[in-house]
Amino acid sequence: MISFLRGTVAHVGLSTAVIDLNGAGMSVFATPQTLSHLKVGTEAKLFTSMIVREDSLTLFGFADDDEREVFDVLLSVSGVGPRLALAVLAVHEPEAIRVAAHTGDGKTFTKVPGIGPKVAGRIVLELAGKLVPHGTGSAATVAKAATNAEWKPQVVAAMTSLGWSEKDATGSIDKAMADSPELVEAGNVAQILRATLRWLGQDGARAGNRVGSRG
Repeated sequence: MISFLRGTVAHVGLSTAVIDLNGAGMSVFATPQTLSHLKVGTEAKLFTSMIVREDSLTLFGFADDDEREVFDVLLSVSGVGPRLALAVLAVHEPEAIRVAAHTGDGKTFTKVPGIGPKVAGRIVLELAGKLVPHGTGSAATVAKAATNAEWKPQVVAAMTSLGWSEKDATGSIDKAMADSPELVEAGNVAQILRATLRWLGQDGARAGNRVGSRG
């Protein structure tokens, strides 16, 4: 595993850079923000993540370890490959991604080219609990923000993106939250979404036998 590269910048392109490591040129994919800080002829250090395929070894470079961590966690989402994960980082700072994942804000991810509501809903669902904001007092701030933003429409939007009708989603949330006042009070969108899906007995699958209105 190559954790980082330190060497002289030999080339900077639109989506890649080449780092000269004592005469060996290593090609690295990176976001436009990261590439903009690289200057040919100067020394640079990039944190890296290696993607291994049957026919290739590809390096992705990041300005810091936090970017790399968010990238690696995004890859754990089904249907999200390295290019799409890099695109998310090209649009949003790591902390913004952490906050969106923590609060279940799917709209943040739909701002990324190539991510529609369905994929955004899956990202929010699968990232729940995996990314936590780093900011000072962020847990309380995020919980308060989720409450003030009226969590229910956000949870309904996430469920409709996964295939439920708005009516079925609303009814399921109400029934699931009837015995979970602590979740309602906290207003954490991701937690409420996961609790509702667990109540449906499927944790993310689309079939829901316990919701009579789905027929």
